[in-house]
Amino acid sequence: MALIEPSHSALTDRGLPDRGLPDAGLPLAARLRGLFSTGTAGRSLTISAFIVALVISLPALAVISSLFDTTTANLSGLGQSVMAQLLTNSLILATGTLAGVLVLGVSTAWLVTMCRFPGREIFHWALILPLAVPAYVVAYAYTDFLHHPGPVQTLLRDVTGWGAQDYWFPNIRSEGGAVFVFSFVLYPYVYLLARATFLEQSVCALEAARTLGQSAWGAFWKTALPLARPAIAAGAALAIMETLADFGTVSHFGVRSFTTAIYQSWFSLGDRVLAGQLSAGLLGIVTLLILVERLSRSGATYEQTTTRLQRLPDYELKGIRGALAFAACALPVTLGFLLPLGILIYLNFVGGHDLFGGRYITLTLNTFTLAGIAAVLAVALALLMAYAVRLSGSPLARLANRMTSLGYAIPGSVIAVGVLIPLANMDNALDAWMRATFGISTGLILTGSIVGLVFAYIVRFMAVSINTVEASLAKVTPNMDAAARSLGRSKLATLIEVHSPLMRGSLLTAGLIVFVDVVKELPATLIMRPFNFDTLAIQAYRLASDERLAEASTASLMIVATGLLPVIILSRTIMASRPGSKTPK
Repeated sequence: MALIEPSHSALTDRGLPDRGLPDAGLPLAARLRGLFSTGTAGRSLTISAFIVALVISLPALAVISSLFDTTTANLSGLGQSVMAQLLTNSLILATGTLAGVLVLGVSTAWLVTMCRFPGREIFHWALILPLAVPAYVVAYAYTDFLHHPGPVQTLLRDVTGWGAQDYWFPNIRSEGGAVFVFSFVLYPYVYLLARATFLEQSVCALEAARTLGQSAWGAFWKTALPLARPAIAAGAALAIMETLADFGTVSHFGVRSFTTAIYQSWFSLGDRVLAGQLSAGLLGIVTLLILVERLSRSGATYEQTTTRLQRLPDYELKGIRGALAFAACALPVTLGFLLPLGILIYLNFVGGHDLFGGRYITLTLNTFTLAGIAAVLAVALALLMAYAVRLSGSPLARLANRMTSLGYAIPGSVIAVGVLIPLANMDNALDAWMRATFGISTGLILTGSIVGLVFAYIVRFMAVSINTVEASLAKVTPNMDAAARSLGRSKLATLIEVHSPLMRGSLLTAGLIVFVDVVKELPATLIMRPFNFDTLAIQAYRLASDERLAEASTASLMIVATGLLPVIILSRTIMASRPGSKTPK
């Protein structure tokens, strides 16, 4: 039976995506128009979104292009032993952190979701708190707490009467110490995603496992855990990428990594090509990790066969079991948040700076200015790109959104090098032209101002805003668009007057998360900050590098206080994350 389809021109005139028309037989020009969109407004937005995506992709392209630069000794000049050390340390940090975040994140997520024990209501949100503290801040706190003159070893010597050479104590400034810090700071990535997945799982699957003779442990291991594997893998991948991207912790602990080597190559050796090639190596490792994770579950499905979402059973834990569950949840909260926070408060009390002094007011203003500009631009660009997909649905618009999301997987130091290479070339070319033409030197317009630094932030954290905005925009029914258009509103007016008010909460959330990520960002800020323009993160790093940990505590506390706000929002959101359920108790 033949079907009568609307003409291509009719769809174009109505501004609707031409998804149902075959490309075969159409002229090349028509097929190219279909790649963008079928409406003028949608086509313009799609082109704009793709241009934004190309600009944001420049740092990664610049880093990759450095592999073909032979103007210096490049990677071969480092020697096999140095490269082997960098790779070995990266492997130790990644595997150690992976094991730590999986054990801590999955176990606590299962306990607070499926079991009833003392303190469960508090742990629902308290287990997210370590996200508010950057890893390098925790590293500063534990260094003061556990090093030789610190309170722990001092108390040990006072109690036992031992001398400095009479006992062995683990060295916090080591690969093991870095793994310890990363595990207790980054496990919330796994906890958040695993818990959300456990909440969404149907009780029917667990009941079926129990009727087949499985114990509670067997139902978890053979049913709930496999269903949650994609979410757990995604959380673990985020934790590993944060580990490999870290600079402050590994630098403070004296662990040689790709990020420290990149920084030394750029500033100590003045070799931008070597820094770019090291960045390309780190980018390759991160990409390989993502591919391995996706290939490991290729061909497998993790779907539930029922949509019944009944209330999940509560396994009541009493006595020793309840105490063990309480301890299992209290341990990561204590070691990842409460103890470091207490150490910082004590250090600030005994030797910190005046938070309201002129120096710290300037640092805070600098930090909040950078974070505010980056947050506003990231949300505005994300709204533009998400709306381009909504209007056109074209493959090019979707590709642009995916391209801009890749920056979150790229370490800050890599992005900084990738930004500096093209911007420095542009600055030098502009300066040479101005000298030759007008006899005026323009200096460093892009790399010597906050322009380059804000651009690096946009590249790094664009994924955070675009994912949030896309998810929110998808919840607005297309009937809203049709109603607005029938009332004479243009597509731009519909976005401003209809969509934006409906998405206000999500837009504020996206901007807030980007704001806090920028406040905590260290490697990109350290490499790209303008001369004599410091932030709270730079202040904390500089003082800690000089072993002035008490003075570094003031800036560290301010960073932690800023990070608490999005954590509170996350905790409120996750409490009602299961469809059809009330706030869990």
